[in-house]
This record gives sequence, C-alpha cells and structure tokens, in this order.
Amino acid sequence: MPFTAATKQRIFGIITAMTFAGPAASAELPAYLRGIVGTATSSAGEVATKNILQLNTSMFDLYDDAGRTFRKNILAQHPVILALFSGAGGRFILYRPGMASLDAPPVPAVYALLKSVAHSTMALAVVVEPYLNSPNDQSWRGGMTAYRSRIQTALDSLDATDMQDDWRTDNRSILQNNIAFMDGCLAEGVSMDALQEFSKKQRPLLKKNIAWAAQTQVAHWMGVIGDWKAMLGPDWDKTYAASNTIYVTRQNNILFSVLAQYMGPEAINDRLFLTETTSFTTTPEDMLDLLTRIVADRSVGATFFGNYYMMDYELMGGDARQAIIDEDTKRKINPTLPPLVSWGSHQFPNIVTPGSGPKTLADLP
Repeated sequence: MPFTAATKQRIFGIITAMTFAGPAASAELPAYLRGIVGTATSSAGEVATKNILQLNTSMFDLYDDAGRTFRKNILAQHPVILALFSGAGGRFILYRPGMASLDAPPVPAVYALLKSVAHSTMALAVVVEPYLNSPNDQSWRGGMTAYRSRIQTALDSLDATDMQDDWRTDNRSILQNNIAFMDGCLAEGVSMDALQEFSKKQRPLLKKNIAWAAQTQVAHWMGVIGDWKAMLGPDWDKTYAASNTIYVTRQNNILFSVLAQYMGPEAINDRLFLTETTSFTTTPEDMLDLLTRIVADRSVGATFFGNYYMMDYELMGGDARQAIIDEDTKRKINPTLPPLVSWGSHQFPNIVTPGSGPKTLADLP
C-alpha cells in the first residue's frame, strides 16, 4: 500500500493520542519488565539539589572544550618545554610555534647502568627485610635465586659496557658484594647482622655510583637546555616549562632545578612549574593539559578577583585557613599551618623550612 498523505495523517493522529493520553491509557507493562520497573519518587528538594549540582559536573565539559582552544593559542604564541621523569634520566620535549616538536637526545646510557646497579643492591634489602623475624618462612628463596642469576649475568657483561675504568671497578665490587650476600642468605638464612654488614660494605660504593649518575645526568641536561635557550633567542623570555614529580622526587627535583638555572628565580611559579603527579611517569599530553589549565585559569582569577596568580592556589584556602584557626581556638588546639606566602611567590615549590639532621648523602656516615 502506498504511503499516502492520508496514511501519514492517520499515523500522526495515533501518535498524538498516545502522547497526550493520561496514565490510564498507558499500555500495561509486559511481564519481563515488571520485575525491574518500580515507581520513581523524587522530592522537589532532591530534584533541585541534583539540578544545581549538575552545574559543577557540566562545568568540566566546558573546561575541556575551552582547554583545547587555550592550548592551541598558547602553543601558537609561546615555546613550551616539558621535562618528563623517566628511568633513563628524563625526557625533554620542546614545542615551538608553527614547528614540529623536538625531542632532546637522551642522557648517556652509562647513567642508566649506574642507576641499575645501585638499585640492584637496595632491592636486596627489600627482599629480605620482611623475613628478618620469620626464619621459618622461606618464600623469599625463589625470588632471590632468580635475581642472583640476573646479577651474575650483569657482572659477566660489565666489561663490555661503555663505562670508564674506575666506574667499572666500583660497579664490579657492588655486584660481587650482592652475590656474596645472596649466597650467604641462601646458605644460612636471612639475618639482621648479615644485612647490616652488607649495607656497611656497599654504602661507600653506592655513594660514588649515585654521584657519578647525578653528574652524568646534570651535565647532559644543562647542555641541552643551554643550547635550546640560545636557539630560541628572545623567545626564551616567554617560554613556559613544566616538570612532573611524585613525593620522593619533589625535593631537589633534578629536571626542574636544571630548568631553573637557565630560566632564573623570577620564572619559578610564573612560567616554570613543578606539577605533582601520581606516578613517576606521565604522558606529554597530560602535562600539556595541566600546563594549559594553570595558565588559562589565571585569566579567570584576574577577571573576577583582580589577581593574576590567585587561581594557582586553593581558592578557598585563605578562608579555610581562618576557619581552621577559629575551630582550633574553640577546641584549644595550637594551629599547625604553613606560613602565608603571597600569590605569585617565586619560592622553589619544595620543602624550604630548614631543619636539623643530615641533608645530603655526604652528611651520612
């Protein structure tokens, strides 16, 4: 039958009747739906609360859309350097307006060799420490036996690596001491005395290894950033840079500190950022998104409150600080709070309050 205008009109009438019919005209639910469909009851207050809270949820969609535009505009006008943590000594990427991104050459491979050998020693402490008070628990033996084989293979390969002679001698001693300690554990079990003797023997060797690795890493990146600064010329003064960190790398962060040498103290927390992340490594995309968010939010603070840097800080932080002081007073608690710093402070974003005790490996016995 042809789909005529009359047929269309008839169908429209049926749909209209179904749409505007009251509940009594609704079709009865089929049996397969009755067990899962109930009567929805939401109060006016619940609906109102949901409607208002949805504003905050929808805000992030707007942020995502605007962020893509902000990012495009920032990269079109400013060079950007990302300094990303990696097990190989870091990764630096330079973004220049209108040009392809530039990956810096990696840290010399000897850095990773030094680090790997040092980590192998500290890993042995992690293996045995849970069992120092459990002499009858032998579940550590399989892992240690397998790791001993790997350390022996590394020792056998050491002479073929590109490592200078005095460094190779030090690393050979570290690996030999590792094997001797593991052989003792496998023969006699784990003990605190053996662990302490092992750590005492390795300590001076590890200190040298760590120092050599740091020197290799810093010299390389200082050269790279120096070259990039010369290449960018006047654009260096409008370059943004960011490095990522987790808890254990935030103090004296190497990559951030190298950037600070060339960008100067006035760039810290202005164009140079240390961003906390939840793992050692992160992606360039996530870092660019975070840098964009920081810079873009500043315009919001300037628009609404007349201060360009205030959005770098917890917006309710100042009021919450006073609220904590007020609550402390009610509860007779002495406030424990950080010192107030001005928005836009160029202070290093690390722990800066001096304290007692050792501060470097050189301070340790």
